[in-house]
Amino acid sequence: MDEVDNRLVAALRQDARMPLSDLALHLGVSRATARARLARLRERGEIVGFTVVTAADVAKDPVRGLMMVEIEGRGTERVSRQLSTMAEVRALHATNGRWDVIVEIGTDTLENFDAVLTRIRRLEGIVASETSLLLKTRKVG
Repeated sequence: MDEVDNRLVAALRQDARMPLSDLALHLGVSRATARARLARLRERGEIVGFTVVTAADVAKDPVRGLMMVEIEGRGTERVSRQLSTMAEVRALHATNGRWDVIVEIGTDTLENFDAVLTRIRRLEGIVASETSLLLKTRKVG
């Protein structure tokens, strides 16, 4: 994927129902180019589906946490794609230092939070992790 493809995916993450003409304008390309790039990304499996975000999805999760993850070798892109498909993953951050990525997780219960941690730890290529529950948020944005 090149820079235009990455911008296309980012725009669709913000609004997966964005009209093709608006998407083209946002990217600074023709409508035909935007359509062709979108089709190519779907054919190659880079885009595997579209989703709906409801008001409940953006409400504060009662159980939230940050999971720092160390990934073996060159598996960061593959693991990041897998993490991005998990409904409980609210954000995924690349970072430097000991950890390769930081995963923001949100669930409705501690039991579900633990199940997500287990699913993530079982992903091939994850060699270490450390998780911190977010107890209180004083400032957002």
